Amino acid sequence: MTSLYFPGGTPVYAKCISALSSPNLTTDERQDEILQCLGSTLDETMSGVNTFYLIYAASLVFYMQAGFAMLCAGSVRLKNVQNTMMKNLLDACGASLGYYSVGFAFAWGSSNLPGQQSTVDSSSTSFIGTTNFFLTETDEKAFFLFQYAFAATSATVVVGTLAERCQMVAYLCYSVFLTSFVYPVVVRSIWNTEGFLSSHNDDNSISDVGVGVIDFSGGLVVHVTGGLTALIAAYILGPRKGRFVEVDGKWKCRDFPGHSVALKVLGTLI
Repeated sequence: MTSLYFPGGTPVYAKCISALSSPNLTTDERQDEILQCLGSTLDETMSGVNTFYLIYAASLVFYMQAGFAMLCAGSVRLKNVQNTMMKNLLDACGASLGYYSVGFAFAWGSSNLPGQQSTVDSSSTSFIGTTNFFLTETDEKAFFLFQYAFAATSATVVVGTLAERCQMVAYLCYSVFLTSFVYPVVVRSIWNTEGFLSSHNDDNSISDVGVGVIDFSGGLVVHVTGGLTALIAAYILGPRKGRFVEVDGKWKCRDFPGHSVALKVLGTLI
């Protein structure tokens, strides 16, 4: 963020007061000083508004965790509600550990963050980032929070598929691995200007033919990543225990209705 100080450590308000009260300045010089004060104030205001908007947007995205938790809780049998709610909590915890430690670095390290002055050549292509692990040398903490909320959402998409199927420790390991490596690689490929699928990468062979991936609101990066992970997990784990029973030599499907329609509707609306 822009500091409240001019170069040299002079506070903005002190500089403005000096410009208004100094008798040694001509009218033109006084006007220039006042304009500099106003410009610095506006820069600081815009920086604060942008930071607030990022935090507010991150809170809205993270609020989806509550929606997923209610939907999953209402869709499982009563005896499994506590287990399902704990898995939703583990998503947020595991995602914070994975994305904070290496996930953010793999996705955005060694590149220009949105809104920052360009310091890295956007014509290069890289698979993962190699800097900013554990948020070292990262000033954009609000941007990290915003990206973490999306990473946690991508992991939570899978929780409904694994309901009543997966043990707690295995689920925590999955959550950390998805947010520390799988999801960041997808982010790097599409959202980052150095991604090989990004339409903003000048060195991208896909961009050369006038195409490239433009993700809309995380529909591909977040939800497709989580959805494909859920599909693979469901295939590996198979159906829930007791879902199919053999009766007179024929396999029949047992109905496992959710215990609360109200929670399912609440989760869907959130």
